[in-house]
Amino acid sequence: MSKVVILAGGRGTRLAEETSLRPKPMVEIGGVPILAHILATYAHFGHQDFLIACGYMGDYIANYFSQWQAGKLHNQDCAPYIRSMQNQWSVGCIDTGLDSLTGGRVLRLREYLQDDRFMVTYGDGVCNVDIDRLLAFHKSHGRLATVTAVRPPARWGALVMEGQQVRAFTEKCSGMENWINGGYFVFEPEVLDYITDDSTILERGPLEALAQQGELMAYKHDGFWQPMDTIHERDLLRKAWDTESAEWATSAHEFEKWAIQAYGISTSRKQAA
Repeated sequence: MSKVVILAGGRGTRLAEETSLRPKPMVEIGGVPILAHILATYAHFGHQDFLIACGYMGDYIANYFSQWQAGKLHNQDCAPYIRSMQNQWSVGCIDTGLDSLTGGRVLRLREYLQDDRFMVTYGDGVCNVDIDRLLAFHKSHGRLATVTAVRPPARWGALVMEGQQVRAFTEKCSGMENWINGGYFVFEPEVLDYITDDSTILERGPLEALAQQGELMAYKHDGFWQPMDTIHERDLLRKAWDTESAEWATSAHEFEKWAIQAYGISTSRKQAA
C-alpha cells in the first residue's frame, strides 16, 4: 500500500483561538483530533502507513501519537472506531521545519518515500472521497500526478431573484459550477523532482509545471469535503459529529463490523461523541 503524507506544519493563523494552544490538525472533533479522522479515512481503504509532516508545535503531534501507539491515551481521548485501529497504523511524525512551505515539507520526506508512489493531503479538512477509486483513476491515466477536485463548500446564503424582486432566500450557496483543489493527491516519485527547496509552494511551481506539461489530472469528487479554516467551520464539523450526520465518517460503519470481528467490541460513533 502507498505511504500517506499529511501536511500538518502550518501555523493556522485563521483559527488563532485554537492554534495558540495546539497545532490546527490537533483541534478535536468528537474528542479526537481532526488529523486522526483524516488518517481513519485512508485506513478504511487499507492505507495505514502515515508520514506526518510536522512544523509548528510538532512536538504536540508527536507526543500524541507516541502515547497513542503506546496505548497510554485515556478512552475519552480517542473515539472508539478510531481507537480500534491504533495498533494497525504506522505513524511517523517528521519535523519538516518551522517555516517550510507545502512543497518543501513534501521534499523533506524524500528519504522516507523510497521512490514509490505516495499520497498527500492537508491535515485540516475531512472528506468522504473513495480512495480506491482515486487510485484506480490515477493508475488509469499514466500521468505523474492526480489532484482531487471538489466543489467549494457553502459559506453564505443566497438570494433567488427575478429582476430586483427577491423570490426566495436559500441558506446555502454551493458554487456548484466551480471545482477547487481539495487535496487528496496521488503522486509518482518523479513529482519530487519538481520541488526545489523549503520555499517551494506545492500548489504553485510544481503543480503549475505539471499541469503545463500535461502531467496533472483531476479526480472529480462530488461528495462531501469540508476544510476547517475558521471557528465557524470547526463548529460545523463538531455539530455534524454530535448529531451523527458526519458524512466523512460513513466508513465508521465498516469499522464497526471490522472491530466487532477483530476485537468483539462496539465502535459506534454515538459513544464517541
